Amino acid sequence: MSDTLDQQFVLMQLADSFFPSGTYTLSHGLESLVQSQCITNADEVETFVRLLLCNKIGGTDLVALAHAYQASADNNLDAIADVDARLYAQTPIEKTRIAQRQSGRALLMVASKTWPHPQLTELSGQTAQGQVHCLHPVIFAVVAQIAELEQQAALAAFVHGFVTGILGAAIRLGVIGHLQAQQIRRAIAPDMTAICQEASTQPLDDMWSCTPLIDLAQMRQAKLSRRLFAS
Repeated sequence: MSDTLDQQFVLMQLADSFFPSGTYTLSHGLESLVQSQCITNADEVETFVRLLLCNKIGGTDLVALAHAYQASADNNLDAIADVDARLYAQTPIEKTRIAQRQSGRALLMVASKTWPHPQLTELSGQTAQGQVHCLHPVIFAVVAQIAELEQQAALAAFVHGFVTGILGAAIRLGVIGHLQAQQIRRAIAPDMTAICQEASTQPLDDMWSCTPLIDLAQMRQAKLSRRLFAS
C-alpha cells in the first residue's frame, strides 16, 4: 500500500501545474484561434482539445514518451537520444520545437534537483553540448521512470497535465469558465484513456500527426500583436 501511495503522490506532483516546467505558458494555438474568433465557446474548446489529443499528442508525444520510458528503464541513453531526435523530426513547427525544448530543459533542471540520478546528469551534459534536443515528452518519460512510476501512470500524468494546461489557457483567455472546464475534462476522459492505451503498443516508426488548421494557428501565434502565451 505504501508503494502504491508513493506512486500516486509522484504522479500528482508531475501532473500538477504547480510543477515548474513552463508548460503553463503554452496554449498550443488556442490563443490564435480565440483571437481570430474561430473558437468562441465551450463546445469548440472541447473539439480543439479532442483534435489535439487524438490527432497529434496521442500519435507523437505519447508514443515517444512510451519508448523513452522503456529506454530509460533499460539504461539505454543512445535509445533515449534516438527517440528525442525522431520526435524532433515529427515536430515541424519551429515555435513548437522551441517550446518543447524550453519545457524539457526546465523539467530536466528541476528533476535533477528533486530526483538526482546519473541518467539526468548525463542528459544535462548532452543537452549543454547540443547532442540531444531535450524535448519535454522525452525528459518527462525519463523522470517518471526514475521516480518509479509505471509506464501507464507516466502516460496518464503527461496527458492530464497537457489537458489541464490547455483548459487553464482557455479560462485565462476568457472563452470558458471554471465549471465548463471541469465538464470538458470529464467529457474527454475516454479519449485520454484510449490514447494512453494505444501509445503504449505503437511502434516508434508509426508516429504521426494531422492537425493542419491547428498547426497554422500555432504558426500565426508569433505574429499576434498581443498575446498571453508562447505558443
